[in-house]
This record gives sequence, C-alpha cells and structure tokens, in this order.
Amino acid sequence: MSDLISVAKLAGVSRATAARAFSDPHLLRPDTLEKVLAASEQLGFRPNHIARQLRTQSSTTLGVLLPSLLNPIFSRQLQAMERQARAAGYGLLVATSDYQPEREAAIVEHMLRQRVAGLVLTVADADNSAVLTTLHEANMPFVLAHNVPQQSHWPAICVDNRQAMREATEHLLSLGHRHIGMIAGPMLQSDRARLRYQGYCDAMHSAALTVLPVIEMNSHTQSDFALLQPQLQGEAPLTAVICTNDLLAISLIGAAARAGVRIPQQLSVMGFDGIDIGEQIAPSLASVTQPADMLGACAIDMLLQQASRGTRVLAHRLRSGESIAAPSIN
Repeated sequence: MSDLISVAKLAGVSRATAARAFSDPHLLRPDTLEKVLAASEQLGFRPNHIARQLRTQSSTTLGVLLPSLLNPIFSRQLQAMERQARAAGYGLLVATSDYQPEREAAIVEHMLRQRVAGLVLTVADADNSAVLTTLHEANMPFVLAHNVPQQSHWPAICVDNRQAMREATEHLLSLGHRHIGMIAGPMLQSDRARLRYQGYCDAMHSAALTVLPVIEMNSHTQSDFALLQPQLQGEAPLTAVICTNDLLAISLIGAAARAGVRIPQQLSVMGFDGIDIGEQIAPSLASVTQPADMLGACAIDMLLQQASRGTRVLAHRLRSGESIAAPSIN
C-alpha cells in the first residue's frame, strides 16, 4: 500500500494538502482535489481513517451492497434497513452489483473511500470472497445479508436456504409429484441458489427419486421457456418445478401460458422469496416466504452492535398458492 507522501509527490502537492483531501476535501480547490484523488487511485492508496472513525463515531453513513433492486425482496429489505438506520442516526450509501462478482471489490473500495462506518452486503460467494477478507483486515464492521458462509464465521443473517427448499420440495412430493425439477439463474453468481439446490437434492434423495440437474437460465429474473420445454416431454415429463426466486417463477408462469402449458394442471410452479406481487397474479404463486423487513432491520442492528458474530437464522414459511396442485392423472 502506497503512503500519503507518495500520493502527494505524484499529485505535485504538499503532504498536508494531500491529507486534507481525505479529511477536509471541501477546503481544497476542485482541480487540486482531483489531482490528489487521481494520484491516490493510481497508487492504490486508501487512508487509514477506519480506526479513528470507529473510536469517534465520526461517520454516520453505512454502506449497503445488494445484487439488484429489481427484485422486491431486496428493495423491501433496503426500505427496512433505511428506517432502522435512520432511527439510529445513520444514513445509507447504496450500490448494486448486478449479480456480477467482479463488481463487488470496486464497489466496496469506493465505499471505503467514502468513509462508511460499516457495511451490510450480499456477495456472490461468501466463502470465496476476497472482499470480505479485505474488510476483515481493515477492521471494518460488516454483516452479510442472505449469504450463508459454510467455511467461515463472518457475521450473517439469513433464512435456512437448504432446509427451506427441502420443505418446498417435500410439499410437492406430498401432493403426489415425483418428477420435480429446479430452475435457477446463473449458479456461480449465487451461493444461496446452490444451497437451495442441495435442499432439493436432500428431499429427492430421501424419497428415493431421481435428482435432476438444475435447469439454469441466463437471467436471475427472466425465464427462457425453450430451456424447460424438453423436460416437459418424453416418458417422464416434469410435473412440477421450483424456482430459486419469485420473479423467475412469475416469468415462467407467463412463458408457460404463452406456450399453451396450463398452470397448475400440466405443471406446478413454486417460487422462493414470498414477494407480494406473487399473491396478486393469477394463478397466485406458491412460495417460500422470507421475512425481508425483519432481515433488513436485524442486519442494521447486528452491524451497529459490532460484537455480533456467527449466523443468525430467521424463520421462513411456505405460502400456499394456486400455482401448485396434485399432478394430473393421464
């Protein structure tokens, strides 16, 4: 890590001026500030202000990294986080990664430069994220939301994704389905989706039924019916599918209708998240419901307490809906 003197030398300013760019940037002329920040960026310099912030509580901004705001599960969580943070005297700096793991490091680095006091974040893979190691080494408080570390003890809050998907699969089995598949977006972009697939496998193995590979879509929220259609034909067609989120399930229901496949008479569809719009469509969507409001509020509480360690698991529930039914008898 380059030091402040190197930054000052590259920018052509004094060390005091370079330091002021990070402590009191409003006191510098815009062109001078730009030179210092450009030099800092080039040298990879980040001022060591984190410990001072934690001691003095000088920062009243918390960083939030989410995969997307298009999915209502994240926007509802964010709304609860904003309320909880505001009640504690903090504001939020929010960014989205668009499910792109390579964006996470740049976003977190930017937030550190903005002198956030801590972060709540959802990453692609909690056990293989260099971002989390960077935050830990910088003594920056953080809490994972939705991620479930399997090999580390990062503070996290989530539902039990594996158990929830097992219960959803078992519910379809109880209705009489035997040929059940799982639909997901790009699996490498979501450790939650991989845990949900394990839950699906658990239920199918326990029932001594064939476990099928994930039907992987190109998007987390938009289905491609052509990828599913071959699975609806042949000697053992699928009679039910579980999607790893509700938006994917809703998209699939629409695509099925356009293809002339009746839901749930020919294909039962279950989602995951329990977003409100799922209850308003026809047929209404059966889903695993996550407590987004509680998750958001508790994530902020865990972050501000700073002493929180390990994973806090919140309760999920199965929401009934018209999109599932017993399989038709041919």
